[in-house]
Amino acid sequence: MFDELQKKWKVRGWQVLLILIIFALGGSLTGYVGRKLMSVFEIEMLVLYIIVYVLLITIMWPVAVLIVSIPLGQFSFFRKYITRIGNRLFTRKKN
Repeated sequence: MFDELQKKWKVRGWQVLLILIIFALGGSLTGYVGRKLMSVFEIEMLVLYIIVYVLLITIMWPVAVLIVSIPLGQFSFFRKYITRIGNRLFTRKKN
């Protein structure tokens, strides 16, 4: 598994582990901050709460991952990774 990720991401062996740690820390940070922000909004309707939470998490995740990647020295990898995701989401395929 690590070998496949190493080839796919074009990184060295130890970087794969560091990248996976950053994904985990960024996701955890996003969930923690998202729950704190949602308590400020005090939304009582469950459906509206879920919609706002999902939108908030979707917006916060790339920022959290970039912030976590800076001190761990993987900012350039995550900047490229998030740019690729953004291009896939917002670029239309031409037939």
